Amino acid sequence: MTETPTHKEQRTGLIIGALMLSMLMSALGQMIFTTALPTIVGELGGVEHMSWVITAFLLGQTIAMPLFGKLGDQINRKPLFISANVLFLIGSAIGATAQSMSVLIAGRAIQGVAGGAMMILSQAITAEVTTPRTRGKYMGLMGSVFGVASVLGPLAGGWFTDGPGWRWGMWLNLPIGIVAILAIISLLHLPAKQQNFRLDWLGTLTMAIATAALILFVTWGGRDYEWSSPTIIGLIITSIVFAVIFVFVERRASQPLISMDLFKNRNFTLATIAGLAVGVIMFGCLAYLPTYMQMVHHMTPTKAGLMMIPMMGGMIITSTVTGNLITRTGRYKWYPIVGQVIITITMVLLSTLKADDSLVKVGIFLALFGIGLGCTMQILVLIVQNSFTIERVGTATGANNFFRQVGGSLGSAFVGSIFLSHLKEHLSTTLPQAIQQAAKDGVDVSQLHLQGGASNLTPAIVSHLPAVIRDAIGFAYNDSLTPVFLYLAPLSTAAVIVLLFVKEHTLRTTR
Repeated sequence: MTETPTHKEQRTGLIIGALMLSMLMSALGQMIFTTALPTIVGELGGVEHMSWVITAFLLGQTIAMPLFGKLGDQINRKPLFISANVLFLIGSAIGATAQSMSVLIAGRAIQGVAGGAMMILSQAITAEVTTPRTRGKYMGLMGSVFGVASVLGPLAGGWFTDGPGWRWGMWLNLPIGIVAILAIISLLHLPAKQQNFRLDWLGTLTMAIATAALILFVTWGGRDYEWSSPTIIGLIITSIVFAVIFVFVERRASQPLISMDLFKNRNFTLATIAGLAVGVIMFGCLAYLPTYMQMVHHMTPTKAGLMMIPMMGGMIITSTVTGNLITRTGRYKWYPIVGQVIITITMVLLSTLKADDSLVKVGIFLALFGIGLGCTMQILVLIVQNSFTIERVGTATGANNFFRQVGGSLGSAFVGSIFLSHLKEHLSTTLPQAIQQAAKDGVDVSQLHLQGGASNLTPAIVSHLPAVIRDAIGFAYNDSLTPVFLYLAPLSTAAVIVLLFVKEHTLRTTR
């Protein structure tokens, strides 16, 4: 029986919905435990391994992206996608039942690998079941997933931790994953492929080592180890050496993991450079804005998460509207340019924030940030996918997302390093003065838990401090973080210039 266009469009919509569920699980997995870590460490012990709960997921996700992008071009993506979802649920179950940090970290690593695969395969399957012309509206919807996860992740993590327990952040994935798997099994029908499975083992190995060394360098540097320590220097050298070896290997491989020929495509190269910049800015800002809300505006973790809703709303609305406009008109070049200009303006505006500014002003700036991201993120993926045939779309999408993910890791490290160094400097001068003033006001400062300086300050501790000390800490946090936004503005401006050279190709009406 021949499927009518209406039924076909409805089935495609349901498939996209199932893919979005998987993307949401992957995106939430990256962020949901940021608020739960202290509780997890208190229950399982192993504080020295705390950062690995996040790092293991990030490592697995980043390495998996180009690998599964390539595999999806070689074999049928449907069983590959189902397997990735099953693997994610296995990792979730392992983490949910963990009685030690080592088992939890193992579960998180499995989740990361599966999450990276789900992210890339979702985008590649979208390319396989739609035409570039109709893909815009679906990519716009998929882009909204990142906005939802940026707010829902920390909120859900805090709610589970305060309520039924942090383990439910893992158990929640099971019903979501089962629904996505069943929907894909029943709805998705992909054409058979000629099996041409040849994994680039040497390229995969060198890429994994270079990526792992880079992520560990940016994660540990300045926090777990001094920047000048042998460990950090060794990681830098390892990352550079294996990155060079990786390029050398890929130029000679018959089936390269990331073909260097991709960079001969002008639009791919430009969109990937811009995507890396977006990753640096987006993840760099999102990593510390909730902390800013708690320490400067003295909000609870839940309320700080809710303050990210303007950004989420701007991102969801804009990505959906631009996606539909692209599908209707076939034009796409100026949307990411406009979006990147808005991001640049937002970085400048955020750098002007004062500790006593209203939350309305902060919310307006965050909404602008979301609007800029909504115009940019998924449109860059569309540009990449429209530049290649369906046979190479997985490899190209995986490579593009890989570099954006690396940009995110670098952004978080860059912002964190400058922010924390500024914070120590500001607190070293303002905190003693505030303590002295509190003593003059009759406060028994000997009972205050401030011996550890900046490293000992938490939102809970700050909320119970005398007003003069609390305000001093708030001003120190504000004056330490806001200048970093201005440092990101030139990078965003450079991305605008890069995108001006994108050549707009007609969006194909066939796959």
